[in-house]
Amino acid sequence: MDRRESLKLLALALSATAPGVLTAAGCRWTASDAERAARESEEARARGDFSLQFFTDEEYETVRILSDMIIPADDRSGSATDVGVPEFMDFIVTDMPDMPDMQDPMRQGLVWLDSWSREQFGASFAACSDSERVDLVDAIAWPEDADPALQDGVNFFNLFRDLTASGFWTTEAGMADLGYMGNVFVAEWTGAPKSEIERLGLSEAPWETL
Repeated sequence: MDRRESLKLLALALSATAPGVLTAAGCRWTASDAERAARESEEARARGDFSLQFFTDEEYETVRILSDMIIPADDRSGSATDVGVPEFMDFIVTDMPDMPDMQDPMRQGLVWLDSWSREQFGASFAACSDSERVDLVDAIAWPEDADPALQDGVNFFNLFRDLTASGFWTTEAGMADLGYMGNVFVAEWTGAPKSEIERLGLSEAPWETL
């Protein structure tokens, strides 16, 4: 199963078990937070007056590259950057006054990623080759397999991945990717379609194991 399908399962599982929460366990923002940030960033993009409020230009380049590694373009939709996820991140990290601990982990995580990238390959994350970036990300993307010495990187990637998922699946393209129908009355919930469970290579729906 690829990263995109894994993230999609997380979004589906959490939407089924905890109404209002879009992302993986441990996230500290709700669907309304994400939807507001997505709407504001999309409106700014449409007006052509988006400007960075939190990220530096160098950080923003890394954010764009890393978010597209997590959700690349495919035959269903564009990539994370195509639908404005980096702009969403800048909005939500800036505009969450009840979460003062979000900005430091994000900035420190980006510093950590560049520092470790230079240690491994002698260049910043943005300046590395595609294959080098994949090596760097794979080392921190799977917590159960990661070297304990890389725990700071794992923590940062968890936060970044959750923000990427929130931003992507609150857009029109992301909702279409999930098959989200909106506020539609369902008389009886009978679980995920068996065909979808089998297509994803699962023996049962993810929320049944939670």
